Amino acid sequence: MAEVIFYHLTRNPVDVTLQGLLTRALERKWRVVVRGRERARLEWLDEKLWMGAEEDFLPHGLSGGPHDADQPVLLTETRALPNGAACLMTVDGALLDPAEAAGLERVCVLFDGNNTEELEGARGLWKTIASAGLAAQYWSEESGRWEKKMERPSG
Repeated sequence: MAEVIFYHLTRNPVDVTLQGLLTRALERKWRVVVRGRERARLEWLDEKLWMGAEEDFLPHGLSGGPHDADQPVLLTETRALPNGAACLMTVDGALLDPAEAAGLERVCVLFDGNNTEELEGARGLWKTIASAGLAAQYWSEESGRWEKKMERPSG
């Protein structure tokens, strides 16, 4: 059962934070699905991920292509995990059902602390995750570096 980690973004934009998290996930040999709410926003993220330095290259693709199942990182607005993902990352308030976490290694919830809707959504999701008995962590970058602010064990 996955550990759900909440990332409260206040300093860096989602594409910068996502770059680092995706790099670490791929180092663990995990396939990843990045779930967003809007196709246009995922297209923007796709472009940002391609623009990184050559040594930071992240193999990835947008869902809807013929090779979705082969993508190490797949950006999608659907609830499917067609690439056999071990890790799910949600951005922009994308939906997450705690039952999805059962077969995953990790779930990362990235939310913009300057966006009231995303902030309230993350608070509600934290309560839902806790009610489901899943392990969860809350990390904030407010101090200028990532710090764990809260942890909830499973059960």
